[in-house]
Order: sequence, then structure tokens, then C-alpha cells
Amino acid sequence: MEMNTIPTGYRQDAQGRLVHESMIKPIDLERDRLVRHWVDRASELSSELADFKVAAFGDIEAFVDLSAEQYGAKLGGKKGNLSLLTFDGRYKIVRAINESVAFDERLQAARALIDECLRDWTQDARPEVVTLVNDAFRTDTKGEIRTARVLALRRLEIADERWQKAMQAIGDACQVVGSKSYIRVYERIGDSDQWRQISLDIAGV
Repeated sequence: MEMNTIPTGYRQDAQGRLVHESMIKPIDLERDRLVRHWVDRASELSSELADFKVAAFGDIEAFVDLSAEQYGAKLGGKKGNLSLLTFDGRYKIVRAINESVAFDERLQAARALIDECLRDWTQDARPEVVTLVNDAFRTDTKGEIRTARVLALRRLEIADERWQKAMQAIGDACQVVGSKSYIRVYERIGDSDQWRQISLDIAGV
């Protein structure tokens, strides 16, 4: 792909037109300089954070394996959430892995079984259960089922065989489709049991 070379003394505007610098207002040149400076700095910080994440996860995983070796254990597969504290208990690092869950076609079978239950139960006046079910299967603004609310139905103590089959179908339909890993760093607040997160988010600094 060919790159257009901008002649010396010219700038390209947002419409792709070449404009001589003498025709550009000083305030516009200063704005351009300011934005480019901080975009470059932000790119550097983003790269540093990426390096930090890779290095931190690598060191934590190596330490977990080292700790397991003390008991002659070998860890395999995906690692879970954990917390590591300094000897004096002042600092803590938390590794968190959040899994993304989706439902396959078996969720429709679960809904059909639940609807059978509801048609019978409505005669016995169980409005709270009807509300919970309808809310669980209501889609969000993106048209997607809210997985946490559907899974919450499994905590209901209902002995009906159809309900039990529906809950099994929900469990079978639940599929892990991805995961995101996080590292959070904390400092203890004084001698309390409260922690203050050391923010790695620009909005939280």
C-alpha cells in the first residue's frame, strides 16, 4: 500500500487536503502539538501496562507452581482466582479470571418446561415465581439473555419434576465462551481490615 508523502511545510487536514503551515492558525498548530504529545505518551503507557500485565501474570503463575511443588503437586489446566499477601499483611495482589458464559439451544427446552410449570402454578397464585422467571428471560438492550438471572433460577427450591428437568437443561446449556484475566493491587488502610486499591485505571487515579 502506497503512503502519500506530505511535502515539507505542509499539513494534511481532516479532509485529506494539503494546507501550507503559513495558512494554519497558530492556535490550531498548538492544539495539534498538544494532542499528538499526549497521544504518544498514552501509547507508551498502554504498552507499559501491557508489559506489566504479561510480566505479573507470568511471575504469579511461576510462584503458584513453586508453592505447589512444596507439596509435590503439579498444577495443570486453567488457573483460578487467588490472593497473595506480603509477609506483613500490608499489600495484596488479587488475580481474577472472569468467564463469559452463553447459553446454547437447550435453553429453549428449559423455557418450555418452565412455561408448563407456570401455566399450572398460576392457578395456585405464585406471582413471585412468575415475576422471577419472566425477568430472568427478559433480554438486555443488546437483545441478549442475562445469564446471571437465568442461573439464579437454579437456587429456587422447587420439587416439581418438570422444574428439575428445566434446571438441568439450563446447566447443560451453559457454555463458557471466553474469559478475561485481571490483576488488582491493594494496600491495607492502616491497621484495619479494609483495603485501598492501587488504581491502574486513569479514571481512578
